[in-house]
Amino acid sequence: MGVASLSSAVVTSDATSAEPQASTPGVGSGGETVVMKFGGTSVAGPEDLKRAAARIVAERDRGNKVVAVLSARGKTTDELLTMASEISDRPSPREMDMLLSTGERISCALCAMAIWDLGHQAISLTGSQAGIVTDSSHTKARIVDVRAGRIEQALEQDNIVLVAGFQGVSTDSKDVTTLGRGGSDTTAVALAAALGASVCEIYTDVAGVFSADPRLVSDARKLETVSFEEMLEMSASGAGVLQLRSVEYARNHGVRIHCRSSFEQGTGTLVVAEDETLENPFVTAVTHSAEEARVTLAGVRNEPGMAGRIFTALAEANVNVDVIIQNEPVSTEHGADLSFTVARDDLDTAVGAIEGENGMSSGEILTDVQIGKVSIVGAGMRSHPGVAAKVFKVLGDEGINIEMISTSPIKISCVIAADRVDDAVRALHTAFELGADAVHEEDSTGEHKARALGR
Repeated sequence: MGVASLSSAVVTSDATSAEPQASTPGVGSGGETVVMKFGGTSVAGPEDLKRAAARIVAERDRGNKVVAVLSARGKTTDELLTMASEISDRPSPREMDMLLSTGERISCALCAMAIWDLGHQAISLTGSQAGIVTDSSHTKARIVDVRAGRIEQALEQDNIVLVAGFQGVSTDSKDVTTLGRGGSDTTAVALAAALGASVCEIYTDVAGVFSADPRLVSDARKLETVSFEEMLEMSASGAGVLQLRSVEYARNHGVRIHCRSSFEQGTGTLVVAEDETLENPFVTAVTHSAEEARVTLAGVRNEPGMAGRIFTALAEANVNVDVIIQNEPVSTEHGADLSFTVARDDLDTAVGAIEGENGMSSGEILTDVQIGKVSIVGAGMRSHPGVAAKVFKVLGDEGINIEMISTSPIKISCVIAADRVDDAVRALHTAFELGADAVHEEDSTGEHKARALGR
């Protein structure tokens, strides 16, 4: 992933002596370090935020040092985006980062207040204060370093540390940057790696990672364990439980992730290395995305280097491309047709990047936002032939036309009409027998896989 090595160099910090003092009964500065991340729904209202604070304090009372990463509350980020759109049709990316970074700071300050009221010391930090260093790509920055000295100092002073997720500071301009949707997951995993945390716990409004979206499939099964490789493919294919970059970071740095619900005591799902998972079925989950768009370039010049020019322009515009198909021209007089998919939010940027490259195509640029994607994922697919054939047959029997196909050793993705995505998810989930009755009941103690967690 090209992430620079983590650093624990000390960052100059403000004095903490001005903080009000509170007793921390029965807790010293020892114990393991645990990173806990709470999503927007987990801190949306006052009672939600107090519940998160109580959970953080409970972890501290077990003798562990605690760093908590918080997202913006509820719909705060959407509200900030609406404010920006009311002022400007094309707001400056730098100013957008300044604006959007405020939501997480509000959450952290309020949660710190709640923790003080529970009798524990707490300090809230911005991403910059916490030592999150990124590149200069506003609204989609990547973490390049974590300088966790100030956090380590605060932990040694018996503080619970609250870090604003989703944000950092750029290496060159020292500007505030944001990490894109779901970026708080990446903040939490990066801090867990830098601090040598025993676990990174991700708290959301769902009980864990499921075999399909439970809002679409009533008998979707909660998975006990998922390998990093499977979770990477699931996140890339539309599963919204974890941000893709956070899973990449966790795999590259060996950070064990535990996905759990903020609203109940449950076993959750562990995301771990493949050698830590048990024998899995050849298909683990069905994922989907309805936020896709397709771009087609007609009449692309049939000569070496054209594809390189097109996708270099897209990369320089910070557009991630998913499925790609290029057909052979029917004759030397006709150019090739090149189609690819991008996130719907990136469509205008993608088209603008291509239009800026002259002489690549003799035809027009066509776009289609009425598409979606359905995928099946499973590490066992490597050793089970016939999976693709079954996928295509199931979709065919449902009268669902496949427009584009993409595969990896553990994933098959099909681009289909947007209005058939839900039907495709249900049909594939049934055909591959992924329902809740396919596995043994697990314990409900909330101490799921304690041995694997080392706790």
